[in-house]
Amino acid sequence: MENGNGEISNTNDKARLAIMDLAHMMSVPMSLNAVVKLKLADAIWQGGSNAPLTSAEILAKIRGPKGGGDAENLQRVLRLLTSYDVFEEHTTDDGFQRRYSLTEVGKTLVTDEDGLSHGSYVLQHHQDAILRTWPMVHEVINDSSSEPFLKANGEKPYNYYGNNPELNSLMLNAMSGVSVPFMKGMLERYDGFQEVKTLVDVGGSGGDCLKMILEKHSSIQLGINFDLPEVVKKAPQIPRIKHVGGDIFDHIPKGDVIFMKWMLPIWTDDECKQIMKNCYDALPKKGKLIACEPVVPNHTDDSQRTRALLGGDIFIMSIYRAKGKHRTEEEFRQLGQAVGFSDCRTFYGDHYFTILEFHKL
Repeated sequence: MENGNGEISNTNDKARLAIMDLAHMMSVPMSLNAVVKLKLADAIWQGGSNAPLTSAEILAKIRGPKGGGDAENLQRVLRLLTSYDVFEEHTTDDGFQRRYSLTEVGKTLVTDEDGLSHGSYVLQHHQDAILRTWPMVHEVINDSSSEPFLKANGEKPYNYYGNNPELNSLMLNAMSGVSVPFMKGMLERYDGFQEVKTLVDVGGSGGDCLKMILEKHSSIQLGINFDLPEVVKKAPQIPRIKHVGGDIFDHIPKGDVIFMKWMLPIWTDDECKQIMKNCYDALPKKGKLIACEPVVPNHTDDSQRTRALLGGDIFIMSIYRAKGKHRTEEEFRQLGQAVGFSDCRTFYGDHYFTILEFHKL
């Protein structure tokens, strides 16, 4: 039953409405996926004007001279995503005409001067191989040795991406679209690279993050970009950076400081200990490991940050490793202490990542 303000007052009605909302939740990412594929944010943004447009005007911009399309169906998608704060809806007094501009959330989908946005992250999360995997989440509860992605697609995710250049490119763009804004913010706020001479980036891919660090800190004499041999052989030549191929479970190159970002969630606790032990062995006395990772809170709440982190945790469990996971600060501290690190200090990273410093005495 609704009260005079249009709110549901009956507890049972609220509960049924809540479960209907959850049941329809797939409509949200799929609608978001659609607007990214259509490059709709760029069409509205138009170099920064962000002028409110009708669905017909937006459609004309994204389809160009060939025209066509269904403006009414586009408006239905825009209305849903407006309710999730991706767009702002502007209506005439009679409510007959609706126009749409981008909110701060919507602006994350706009392509920047480097050709990056969070749009690739959205697309990467909703490609066919991922969607085939999601119906099997219950299997990792029944049997944690089950790997849903492998069962759904016949290959482990990294092998699957490696054998599909288009999907591999999408994944790399997705990671860059999330990582570059984080790195820019981190380098503005965090001073943990002072007095470093040799910095090792573990899992550094093409060396983009390491390059940003070295550009900010000219005192660093050498950056070592450490990744799989097949990855680093494709990496571009960058001043003061040496690309080194290898296996993180065998050894890690020596350096004053070791840096890694978004590396540990896909590994089990025992695998994380082995990686961190190799980091410990590669560091001198008073050296440190800087890990930028998602850190879940101790207490569960309904905040957007908690939901994003816990949702990412289920993504790891279902797509990458059933026993890989996002961890709490205390769980990270225990992993570090288990391999000899004396301390774990945390620093604010951004909305999703936390900076963890593991120190070697």
